[in-house]
Amino acid sequence: MIIKHQYYYRNTVVDLFRKQEYDAAVKIQSWFRGCQVRAYIRYLFRTATIIQKWWRSYLGRQHYRLVVKLAYYTMKMNIYNAMAVRIQRRWRGYWIRKYCSNYFYLKSYLRTVSETNDAVREALDEYEEMKEREDKKAELEREEKKRDYQARKMHYLLSTKQIPGIYNSPFRKDPDPWELQLRKAKPLTHPRPPVTLKHPVSLCSWLACTSARSFSRAHVLPPIDRKQCQGPFRDIAEVLEQRYKPLEPTLRVAEPIHELKDAREEFRKQEKAKNIHDNMFLPFSSFHKNKKYTPSLHFSTKYGSNSYGCKHFRDENPEKWICGKDFQTVLPSFDLFSKYGKLYSKAGQIL
Repeated sequence: MIIKHQYYYRNTVVDLFRKQEYDAAVKIQSWFRGCQVRAYIRYLFRTATIIQKWWRSYLGRQHYRLVVKLAYYTMKMNIYNAMAVRIQRRWRGYWIRKYCSNYFYLKSYLRTVSETNDAVREALDEYEEMKEREDKKAELEREEKKRDYQARKMHYLLSTKQIPGIYNSPFRKDPDPWELQLRKAKPLTHPRPPVTLKHPVSLCSWLACTSARSFSRAHVLPPIDRKQCQGPFRDIAEVLEQRYKPLEPTLRVAEPIHELKDAREEFRKQEKAKNIHDNMFLPFSSFHKNKKYTPSLHFSTKYGSNSYGCKHFRDENPEKWICGKDFQTVLPSFDLFSKYGKLYSKAGQIL
């Protein structure tokens, strides 16, 4: 009986504390599993950190190598540029000192240039003096010619024994220089046109025929040279130019003879260009059917218009016609238009 009571008691106690023990076991398991998970997560974190550290260190080393390589090439190019600049500086300095800034060479060049400039200046001065002398000589010649021409033109003022001139006054001791110039100059004479004699040569004149073919002609005597009258007269050439003016024809003489004929021809051309059709034209109405069309005056001949060399705008070509019949209107003509031209009564009806 005691055993049975103990067994029952124990089973009863177990049932009473079973829920509490289960909850305690769940807490212990959850805590332990949480510790395991947290420990595993910490392990994963440490592992990921190690992997990231190694990878970032690898990337850093690669970048560092690239930076070092670029710095190395940059330094090398700077050294090369510096060496090239140094070589160029040395070579340019040598070239300038040797050829451009050579003292003795430059001195000889400047001496040659100065000698050449002196020679050119001397030549230019001589040429300028020669041109001045030539210009002065030409000016003196022009003035001398002008004075000679003036003296020849004023030769009528030359003094004579009977009448003293204005430049040789008796109140003067010596004559004026212009008087001496007038004495040296000859009077101005104007050339006359040569006289040409026309010898008639005709078969009906035996004397002219024989003189022109068989006998030698005698030279024509030159015209008698008359002296020019002394006095303030105008130039002979100016007088002749004024006397023999060109012919100024009247309006009737200036107009051509064929003016009327040319005007008619121009009118005929314009009418031919404006003309459209010269054939007989019959309107659609029956009132004018028997009325004949009168063609133009210029194209009413039996020969017709000249078709050579010109192309008319509305020429008829029967070969291109579709048929030989006339065109038919779609609608009939109006009665008012067909009766046009007839007489109307006062009431408005047609007679």
